[in-house]
Amino acid sequence: MTTQVIVLNGGSSAGKSEIVRHLQAVLPQPWLAFGVDSLIEAMPRAMQASDAGIEFAPDGGVNVGPEFMALQSAWMEGLAAMARAGARVVIDDVFLGGVATQQRWRRVLGGLDVLWVGVRCDSAVAAERERARGDRIPGMAVTQAAVVHEGVVYDLEVDTTHTESSKCAETVAAHVTS
Repeated sequence: MTTQVIVLNGGSSAGKSEIVRHLQAVLPQPWLAFGVDSLIEAMPRAMQASDAGIEFAPDGGVNVGPEFMALQSAWMEGLAAMARAGARVVIDDVFLGGVATQQRWRRVLGGLDVLWVGVRCDSAVAAERERARGDRIPGMAVTQAAVVHEGVVYDLEVDTTHTESSKCAETVAAHVTS
């Protein structure tokens, strides 16, 4: 079986989205890319400041409620359905629940050939990227850098601390095409 889904997990500003863009350029077949940021943007604004939805704390913490979890579950099922229908899918996610989030994905993606990729980045470097971006709450990168990887099992890990996203994408692509 060939890889049908690539799941990239890493903290905020670790470089996942850049890796995804480079992957789409270097992989020989077309791959659709979906990120948790797009899911959040698709939700009603009222859910972005609600106990039931998703809340971004001033210190960079993120809290999710039952309405967010329900919509996220539907999103996950939809991505799995696209892969089952023949689309190759790259998922850019932040496993706020660490291993529990991976278990949710494993259940949804059951029966598909999935490449699990950990995207690591030194928290200080990610925090500097976060500051330069200006579209993140300060503290998210540091808060998420380690917790998103707790208990998660990967097929492959890349580290963007000192390695360009394009090189990390080439490493992932080589794993997919080998």
